[in-house]
Amino acid sequence: MSNKYKLICTACGADCGDFADWFAHDQKCSCGCQRAEAVYNADYSKLFEGEDHRNSLFRYFDFLPLEDRANIVSCGEGAEPVEEWDFLEEYAKTNHGVDCRVYVVRNDLNAGSGTFKDIAAALGASVFKEKGIKNFCLASTGNAATAFSRYCTLAGVTFDVFMPNDVCKDTADTIRSHGQKLHISEGGYGAAKKEAADFHSSEHVLISAGNIDPIRVEAKRTMAFEFIRQIGRMPDVFFQAVAGGTGPIALNKGVRELQKHYDSSITMPRLILAQQDTCDPMVRAWEKATAENFPEGWEKDFPSVVPETRISILTAGTPGMYPVVAPMVRASEGGFVRVKESELAGLAKIIESHTGVIFGPASMVCFAGFFEALGKNMIRQGETILLNIGESCDRAGWFRKEVEDCK
Repeated sequence: MSNKYKLICTACGADCGDFADWFAHDQKCSCGCQRAEAVYNADYSKLFEGEDHRNSLFRYFDFLPLEDRANIVSCGEGAEPVEEWDFLEEYAKTNHGVDCRVYVVRNDLNAGSGTFKDIAAALGASVFKEKGIKNFCLASTGNAATAFSRYCTLAGVTFDVFMPNDVCKDTADTIRSHGQKLHISEGGYGAAKKEAADFHSSEHVLISAGNIDPIRVEAKRTMAFEFIRQIGRMPDVFFQAVAGGTGPIALNKGVRELQKHYDSSITMPRLILAQQDTCDPMVRAWEKATAENFPEGWEKDFPSVVPETRISILTAGTPGMYPVVAPMVRASEGGFVRVKESELAGLAKIIESHTGVIFGPASMVCFAGFFEALGKNMIRQGETILLNIGESCDRAGWFRKEVEDCK
């Protein structure tokens, strides 16, 4: 039993022990709930005082569910800058009359795989190393698979990843380059998830709990700490492209921690989450709920769609996390927006002209969401905006070419 932290069930409030206990009980509470949050025995007044690992996620070692620094597996992830982009501020002012400050989290600069999954994979590999886990599996549309393949290799963990049949070739090649085991389903993401679950059951291999996995949430909720550290405040609005929604779930957890232990005046940003029109089940569900004035049980009413997108990492046609994420969006007075996939390359060309960087297609869904929200008057005067972009263009050669061909 750890003296540093304990996992608390979000359903019944039971103490589930540490990760050794969590793994031993098949990653669930005795009540059957698979969602737990870590509570730390730490002094939050020292949250920003750490001296070790200043250039990575592990600057927050005292506030992470890891007990021995010797078990840290890191590539320097989590040190990506939060940049203020004045050209987006100028666009908002000139075209919509909105004065706002716009910051971008440069997850494309993460030192692991260039995605915002790197911090989760780094903490996951570190916890696996500490607890003696030798085998791990998950289903993924791309970014998690890429990140965990690298970090599991560094930790000496055998990793089996199950991916849908539309997996990007660049992603598949990257995973194989790490020597890990890639299983490509004959079906979509839903089929890949079932195959991963069957593998977990038959081979008794540890499996990721997906978007509610406490390892992912505990790692990614440090973004809230980084917003305070780098820009001195919590943003008023948080944008992200979503397939599942670990980011908003983790941000919510991080904000609640800061409110309780660091500064009670901190508030949750308004969540504005974007999906492309070729795979938009959350947007469709939100539009229906809004039109019906959020009737009882609205959060459980969502469609399944057949993805028609080329953005392989955003292909969750059945949004299983909608019942968790959508109430957070509503409570924050935010919303969901739909963007046109056909317009992303042109927008990426414009962004490149200002930054010199071609971002990945999922990142462009987030940027497009910002422009769409401006057009819908969803951004208010004087607000501070934070765009949590997803990935670089390194594993999307097709998109890079499309952007380069734009005139």
